Amino acid sequence: MGSRLLALLAAIAWAGAAGAQAPQKADPAATRTGFELGLQASNYKYEEPNFAKLEGDRGGIVGAFTYVGPDLWYSRFEGRYSYGSLDYTGSGTQSGVPDQLLDVRAAAGKDFRHWGVVWSPYVGVGVRFLYNDSRGTTSTGATGYRRESRYFYFPVGITVRIPMGGEWVFAPQLEYEAFANGNQRTYLSDVDPTAPDVNNDQFHGYGNRGRLAFEHKSWSFAAWFEYWNIRDSEVQPIGGGFVALEPANSTKEYGVELRYRF
Repeated sequence: MGSRLLALLAAIAWAGAAGAQAPQKADPAATRTGFELGLQASNYKYEEPNFAKLEGDRGGIVGAFTYVGPDLWYSRFEGRYSYGSLDYTGSGTQSGVPDQLLDVRAAAGKDFRHWGVVWSPYVGVGVRFLYNDSRGTTSTGATGYRRESRYFYFPVGITVRIPMGGEWVFAPQLEYEAFANGNQRTYLSDVDPTAPDVNNDQFHGYGNRGRLAFEHKSWSFAAWFEYWNIRDSEVQPIGGGFVALEPANSTKEYGVELRYRF
């Protein structure tokens, strides 16, 4: 009798241990460790009020890696490359202007679950590079030039993941981009070989970013926007009593994207 009781207790203990070790179903609304790769399409408009604007469609790729550590803390690294063939309006008009954009960023945050929803605030650091090649002549005969742009910024935002049933998740995201500084390099030598190329530093501005995503298992589809508002740069002398200034400008971009997560 004693041996049977011991055997029964051993069987119950083994079954309990096996149940405790059984993998639990992953929370579809939680931030997950893994990679993402996707495609984007967008409409882009850069404008210097009362002076010039560049606008047109863009296409690009985006990639990300997320790691979730202890206590639901996570870190995320993300990169985006985008290309557009834009239309210029200013000193005349010009079409087919090549425009390349690269944005890389890193962020850290934590998941909090309240009212059946996962709240994921985060803070990070980012660098945005842009290369624009307007060489050639406009409709009025004005000569264009190349321009390189760099923004250094701190993104602060939150993603909210709302379960919708059937492993579908609605994930809106809102972000403020605190502008730290920027630099604009203008290749005036493209216009006149004797002219200097100019670097203008920028210190004032801000950005916003928003995203509405629908996620299902390994796939996500999103509509998004990005906005930048940058004030006048500092002034640089370029000789002959002249100075160069990067005027106040804004950038608006609206797009859609499809990502695969693995």
